[in-house]
Amino acid sequence: MEVILLERVEKLGAIGDVVKVKDGFARNYLLPNKKALRANDSNRKLFEANRTRIEEENANRRSDAEKAAKSVDGKTVQLIRQASNTGQLYGSVSARDIVEALEAEGAHVTKSQIVLDRPIKAIGMHEVKVALHPEVAVTVKVNVARSPEEADLQAQGVDVMAQMFERDTAAFTEAYDPNAEPGATAEAPAEAAEAPAAEPEEQQ
Repeated sequence: MEVILLERVEKLGAIGDVVKVKDGFARNYLLPNKKALRANDSNRKLFEANRTRIEEENANRRSDAEKAAKSVDGKTVQLIRQASNTGQLYGSVSARDIVEALEAEGAHVTKSQIVLDRPIKAIGMHEVKVALHPEVAVTVKVNVARSPEEADLQAQGVDVMAQMFERDTAAFTEAYDPNAEPGATAEAPAEAAEAPAAEPEEQQ
């Protein structure tokens, strides 16, 4: 289907561009959200007659978005979630979670403005794009951790999962006896010590 864009759409075009898109994308997203019109003769005339007003309204919305961007851009929000020992969340962080966290920080955005390329399913620092307007986008950081202390470490640049892995391997190394014979277990020396004591009893 060919449509006339009423605003800039990422990877498609700018206001007034006539572009070809999949029918489903047009019917389910572009047309109901008033981001485009079907590209027929009557709509072309309608668009040209209203082009100046459409462009002015877009410029005003862009200006408002640029002002709003100052209160959002670069913000870091903290989300405490339950996760496994490997750092995988029991569930995932949604756009709504990020909106609520930003609201608590005094930044007002809507769920549709949060651009999550894929769900956040692990602890760590995640950069998330916020599209305040088709031509204005900012980035916020989402600090997902299992505790406030862990979040503080991550905010300081510490890779909590890497640190945990190092601690686990260190504990494994400490349990290893460097004097043991290859393949011997920790119990083997104790068994060896008990063996001579058993021999005299058998001789009596």
